Amino acid sequence: MSVHSSMKLAVTGDSIITRRVGISLDEPTRSLIELLTDTDVAFTNLEVLPNDFAGYPALESGGSHFAAHQWVMDDLTDMGFNLFACANNHSLDYSIEGLIATIEVLEERQIPFAGIGRNLAESRMPVYLDTPAGSVGMISCSSSFSSGQEAAEQRPDMVGRPGLNPLHFDTTYYVTAGQLNTIREVAFGLGLEQQRQERIQLGFKFPPDDPDVFPFLESNFKIADEPYVETVPKEKDVAAMERWVQDARRRSDLVIVSLHAHEQQAEDKEMPADFITTFARRMIDAGAGLVVGHGPHLIRGIEIYDGKPIFYSLGNFIGQNELVWRLPADSYDRFRVEQTQTPAIVYDTRYGGDTKGFPADPRYWETVMPLLEFDGERITGLEIVPVSLAHGPRAHRRGKPEVASGEIAERVLTRLQKLSQVYGTVVRIEGERASIDL
Repeated sequence: MSVHSSMKLAVTGDSIITRRVGISLDEPTRSLIELLTDTDVAFTNLEVLPNDFAGYPALESGGSHFAAHQWVMDDLTDMGFNLFACANNHSLDYSIEGLIATIEVLEERQIPFAGIGRNLAESRMPVYLDTPAGSVGMISCSSSFSSGQEAAEQRPDMVGRPGLNPLHFDTTYYVTAGQLNTIREVAFGLGLEQQRQERIQLGFKFPPDDPDVFPFLESNFKIADEPYVETVPKEKDVAAMERWVQDARRRSDLVIVSLHAHEQQAEDKEMPADFITTFARRMIDAGAGLVVGHGPHLIRGIEIYDGKPIFYSLGNFIGQNELVWRLPADSYDRFRVEQTQTPAIVYDTRYGGDTKGFPADPRYWETVMPLLEFDGERITGLEIVPVSLAHGPRAHRRGKPEVASGEIAERVLTRLQKLSQVYGTVVRIEGERASIDL
């Protein structure tokens, strides 16, 4: 395949789509769709299961059970999207049956997707999108998921488990000597430490590799001069994804790595946990041309590492989580709503009539859409388009993306500029758009 002078990409965050989006062609939305359809590659994180509600609702969901009719894929592809990440904390909302139904819908429509599969190898493999401007390979993974949702290896004598491509990580809580003594006293006083030792003797658990670590309530504690939290990605997962990035680099012009990660710095949701930075940089080192993060539903900063962009979070792109058509009984119980009520009442109760949660914080309804140009391996342009999800109106009117302008555009770009300064990234605001020095 011959490669043209440049390849245009648009990358977005979470698409929580449950109703028609493109049907409302007001000017700001039409302008956004025109930007998407003018690219060679348009990426989004598919944070719903377009499986017509097939499968069985899992007890553990990512907060809501995100299933949708499969026609939402028509809306997304009509908007211009042609590359989908599927590894996220909602991938198994309808258990393995719902995941398989989703895979079958995407395969039948020949939609390029990655991050979920019938076993671990399948979920980790790249997907390839071939365009007249060049070929793109993408892998998708998630660090945010419930136990058992990750895919498992296949063996010669046993099938693997369907699931998502996991990025596991270790967390160590560093505390003072006095604090650790208190934790030990509680552990022994309640008999929890004795029970842990019994499980080690039974072969169900193992002592920590580091003898200075004290495990307590499934967390690891260690002495330091002052308290802090350390997160480190699991080497086994990182090495496996490095191999696939290297493989994709041999088979495509550009490699994208997608990471869905809610994890944050201790008290700041806008700052990613340390393991995310470590992982993203290693993916660039392995050959990725960019890393696209999403998960916390709001924007995080942008780092230019070795000349390649790392978008730590692009926030929400479509936010229709309050418009899910059906919810399982567990959702009603979780949010203390009578089973005789309806989904709208569940969300209204959960958010206190828009006084708390997502509807109460405009950061969840403001995001950015980077537009990139590549000349071979080299980025020749990186423009930032501010996006509004129409925060404020009733649930069925908000959540639809549109090009932001005026005060909203200024606020979004200024926040991105501030968050990116941490990484030494210069975001230049020029009117209602921004550019980044590479």
